[in-house]
Amino acid sequence: MKLFGSYTSPYVRHCRIVLAQNNETFDFIPTDYGQSAQQSPTQRVPFLQDGDVMLYDSASIVRHLRERNQQAFCDNVQDFDLFCLANTALDTTVNLFLLQRDSITGEQSQYLTRQQSRVNSILALLNEQEWPTQAPYSDGQLRLACFLSWAQFRECINIQNYPNLQQFLLALNSQPWFANTHPALT
Repeated sequence: MKLFGSYTSPYVRHCRIVLAQNNETFDFIPTDYGQSAQQSPTQRVPFLQDGDVMLYDSASIVRHLRERNQQAFCDNVQDFDLFCLANTALDTTVNLFLLQRDSITGEQSQYLTRQQSRVNSILALLNEQEWPTQAPYSDGQLRLACFLSWAQFRECINIQNYPNLQQFLLALNSQPWFANTHPALT
């Protein structure tokens, strides 16, 4: 099995976490923008080759890895909704981060201001909830944690503004399979 991606990608991280949780043997192939544009129709990472199976999205990869180990992927609609909310916030924040690197900000675009508002409203909603402080964690919760950790690492959010989410992330940081995949460990 080969996982193509970057160590800093929160999407790749979720896949690496599932692989680590299941003690799966795999080859990690570091892949940059240019390589992903040539090797994946989505032109992004991660993508996975498992024998004859090729998958091009982190959600399908995580589901595949769960099914290989007879585990549930988002086993109820609430967890799937959490996965989708976290993914929306993550996708939006990644786009805002990349645009900011190109010097395109909300001051230049009402659309980008709305996108930042989207992230803030999702974080505010999720901060109203109580979060588990020990394993097991669902894939919705793992996607949220990957988002929070990456957004904090990239200085896109101030986690201190969201104390319930901050406690949730602190709890996950004590898990070796989460801590050992942190984007700063590249």
